[in-house]
Amino acid sequence: MKLILAFFLLAGVAVSAQAEINIIPRPVSVMPGNGTYTLTEKTAIVSGEATQSEAAYLADILSKAFGEKPHIKAKGKGIELKLNAALQDSLGDEGYLLTVEPKRIVIEGATRAGVFYGIQSLRQLLPPAFEFHPDKGKTAALSVVAIADKPRFPWRGFMLDVARHFKGVDVVKGLLDQMALMKMNVFHWHLTDDQGWRIEIKKYPKLTSVGGYRKDTQAARHSDKREGKPHSGFYTQEQIKDIFAYATARHIRIVPEIEMPGHASAAIAAYPWLGVLGTTKEVPVTFGKLPDSFNIADPRVIQFLEDVLTEVFNLFPGKVVHIGGDEVMYDAWKESEAMQALMKKEGLTSPADLQIWFTNRISQFVDSTGHRMMGWNEILGDNVHEWQDSADTQVKQTLAKSAIIEFWKGSLDLINKAVSNGYDVVNAYHRMTYLDYNYKMIPLSKAYSFNPIPEGLDPKYDSKILGFGCQMWSEWIPTTQSMDLKIFPRLAAYAEVGWTPLPDKNYQRFLDALHNMEQRWQLEGIDYYKGEE
Repeated sequence: MKLILAFFLLAGVAVSAQAEINIIPRPVSVMPGNGTYTLTEKTAIVSGEATQSEAAYLADILSKAFGEKPHIKAKGKGIELKLNAALQDSLGDEGYLLTVEPKRIVIEGATRAGVFYGIQSLRQLLPPAFEFHPDKGKTAALSVVAIADKPRFPWRGFMLDVARHFKGVDVVKGLLDQMALMKMNVFHWHLTDDQGWRIEIKKYPKLTSVGGYRKDTQAARHSDKREGKPHSGFYTQEQIKDIFAYATARHIRIVPEIEMPGHASAAIAAYPWLGVLGTTKEVPVTFGKLPDSFNIADPRVIQFLEDVLTEVFNLFPGKVVHIGGDEVMYDAWKESEAMQALMKKEGLTSPADLQIWFTNRISQFVDSTGHRMMGWNEILGDNVHEWQDSADTQVKQTLAKSAIIEFWKGSLDLINKAVSNGYDVVNAYHRMTYLDYNYKMIPLSKAYSFNPIPEGLDPKYDSKILGFGCQMWSEWIPTTQSMDLKIFPRLAAYAEVGWTPLPDKNYQRFLDALHNMEQRWQLEGIDYYKGEE
């Protein structure tokens, strides 16, 4: 940061010691100066062509404060948005400089993403209520400050499971807005599972007309009680395109998850020939690990999966697609003549080897389209479940090295094993990141303490840890309110996990900054957990 300090000094910005400001995630460097800048409805946004979309975004934000959009112009003073390629070496793709001076505000980044994140920090420098209750005469005084900032990890993810309980378009957009405010950049969208298929696939309409509907829902864990009403819903391709554009404008990439070969009962209910057992005729109303899976010994099933993925690629032109791969129940495979014949033909000695063989076929297809496959860490073949027969996970096959591993369960030593074998890893360890867990299991302080780089990892592998994911599984979270109470305020803690350098993290300082965020949530009607840890 010495170069950044020199930059500020050359720009004439008086700097002093690190300031206490209420920005989440905490910036890398904050240098306060003297004086204030007053933001009014007459403040213009100054932007060249390259940052017009960020200027339009900022104008929309400020219109919520003033009741009308500020003028966007090419020259002059106001809030100046700039691309500065010279910042690439010091701040990377997502870093930014934000300087508040007495007569102007300047936000710079090597890329548009950096400028966008500078805007998010500017928003948090304003009073929490500023964007609410529009008033043309409203003003805000911002203290002079210089902020230089960049993220610790390139992958800062939040996963939403809409397969178990459908959430619709507006809820997703609201969560994307919260992610953007806190500089999270990956929305992992869990779209299919045993209890529901939520993405329209034109070639296979029954996936949503049948697979998107279940007649009832299990009401509690280990219970035969039912809610007594059907549950349904799916996203049309037009809605998905709209959400994708919304996320892209906020520099959030969407990673869609299409589960295979397990967690496939909803698809099998729609097209029974897809399954191994031949007994799945309707979408399950209970949760947990279910016995059926895709019959990967049938070439028609492989073609089906490639057809589905082709439509998914067209809807999500980003580079990564998640194929799940977790919790496959191998008993059905061991009892299937077709599966056993396939294993014999391919020289495979265990069900886990068969799964890796299948996953590599999918990976080859994904790679051939210019995309990249991701999956939960079972796709490596390791035994991570207490209920699994160890003989079933004796593997000789090797997973394609292009795969991204999302680690969620098992010994942390498996992360060391994965990165030393050349795999990129996203750390989503369930004991630290599962948002469906209650606050006794993962209190806010524990969420904040999470370090995606496990203790003892050889530093030469640090770059193989792309970042982290936090997961909102929805089996027992039927409503938006119940979901929000689980997500907030822990999402803010995870945002700082992904962005702020480890030595700069400070839990008490985070709690102090959180008060402003909580005021925002109150004004936006977002329920958040207020209990004691």
